[in-house]
Amino acid sequence: MGIIPTDEALARAREAELDLVEVAANERPPVCRIMDFGKFKYQQQKKRKDKTHQHQVKIKEIRVRPKTGEHDIEVKVNHAREFLNHKDKVIVTVLFRGRELAHVDEGQKVIEQVIQMLEDVGKVEQAPNRQGRRISAVLAPKV
Repeated sequence: MGIIPTDEALARAREAELDLVEVAANERPPVCRIMDFGKFKYQQQKKRKDKTHQHQVKIKEIRVRPKTGEHDIEVKVNHAREFLNHKDKVIVTVLFRGRELAHVDEGQKVIEQVIQMLEDVGKVEQAPNRQGRRISAVLAPKV
């Protein structure tokens, strides 16, 4: 609007039902803007809050069995990929039932296959280890 007297600027602000806010007090003449000051303060507060907000890391689990089919493994790997892209950790677990415990090597192959499929988006945080009737590994998102 250019340089106008303070009284006229206040009159224009009242006419528009807004506030006259001093933007740069050190300038000559001082720079003012006609705006809704409450809305301005709210937006500033919202920006500050967004900068301080951090993603809470969750731990998700993918469970498979030694005899799980190829397509089913691919579907579960795609879910794990989404979790890792969202910055969550993933636990890959191979569960054994009954006589499947006689073929632990099959479960080891399955977990290695899953880890290999996810190596582009995640890194192994805890290597596969066997605990009773399960083999599990923890994958963390790549930074």
